[in-house]
Amino acid sequence: MRLVDLKEIIDARVIYGESNLEREVSSFYASDLMSDILATARESGVLITAIIQPQVVRTVQMLDLIGIVFVSGKYPPDETLKLAIEAEIPILVTKYSMFETCGKIYLKLNETDRKGIL
Repeated sequence: MRLVDLKEIIDARVIYGESNLEREVSSFYASDLMSDILATARESGVLITAIIQPQVVRTVQMLDLIGIVFVSGKYPPDETLKLAIEAEIPILVTKYSMFETCGKIYLKLNETDRKGIL
């Protein structure tokens, strides 16, 4: 899946990084605990979180992730946005909760598996 596909699935608004939406996403990590992300994340992944503070961008940089999705319509403060721009990390915002966002992604990723069942 590409970031542009993710944008459509979760009806997200791109805050920064429109030119980087062709990047391929290999995995998704959803948490508000950056320690959990540091322990489990791999590169080419996207972080889904409600935390909008600058440490989110720093965590994504450390792990070489390719994007951040802020849930529940939360908009990052200027400091967070500035760090993301400097690091060229795409920022997306969706109105959906973390649960709904993950559910939409899960359903889309497993769509082909369900076609034979339904």
